[in-house]
Amino acid sequence: MFITGAARGQGRSHAVRFAEEGADILAVDICDQIDCVGYPMPTRADLDETVKLVEKTGRRIVAEQVDVRDFDGLTGAVTHGVNQLGRVDFVLANAGIGPMVGEQRHDIACYVDAVDVMLNGVYFTIEAALPALLDHGDGGAIVITSSTAGLNSLCPTFGVRTHGFAGYHAAKHGVIGLMRYYATALAEKNIRVNTVHPTGVATPLVLNEAVAQYMAEHPEINSAFENLLPVELLEPADISAAMVYLCGQSGRYITGITLPVDGGLTVK
Repeated sequence: MFITGAARGQGRSHAVRFAEEGADILAVDICDQIDCVGYPMPTRADLDETVKLVEKTGRRIVAEQVDVRDFDGLTGAVTHGVNQLGRVDFVLANAGIGPMVGEQRHDIACYVDAVDVMLNGVYFTIEAALPALLDHGDGGAIVITSSTAGLNSLCPTFGVRTHGFAGYHAAKHGVIGLMRYYATALAEKNIRVNTVHPTGVATPLVLNEAVAQYMAEHPEINSAFENLLPVELLEPADISAAMVYLCGQSGRYITGITLPVDGGLTVK
């Protein structure tokens, strides 16, 4: 199994859950700061902690420091992972950033970085993994992490618009197009492709000082987290459960869908 953004948050949760289900893990993460991101991003120590948690389950893991904007780096990581682990059956294109907080959110570079990481990075991830996914001929599954911002706008007012927030929406909408493209192109190979659309999840992308300050200064943005069900933030494990459902036998006939795991936010 190939997972991007695996150093912490949802990616770490996915790695551990799939290891508990019997999968060996190829995990990558940038483990570095991107200028447009106003909160601390993962470190190599975070990725090392994911390694320890996966190894505690008794499964194998190969973990590499790779930026999803680096296609050659991803390709090399997949080659190394296959050499060590044998094959790739599932791909979770999970890596993401929140470039909508901090003063730099108004820089046009934040739009570019958001699209590069969360749209182009998804394409690079899938293309880097595809030869290994096709090689064994047994089919498989690809799941792309989108967002409720991939189905609706989470920008409630003129005052909270930023280049970073626009880029986040553009990327999270854009991966739906990639998903549908791959769902039709890969169906004959028995490879299923879907997107998952979480509401706010209790991860460092949301639970950090910069986001707290931003929400205090712009309380209208709280509407993006006001779920229909009585839950403020989901747990990463809730999203991991959806990933297991789509990748496992339970999802063997499911492809081309946008699955909200959103506490009802999308239907409000």
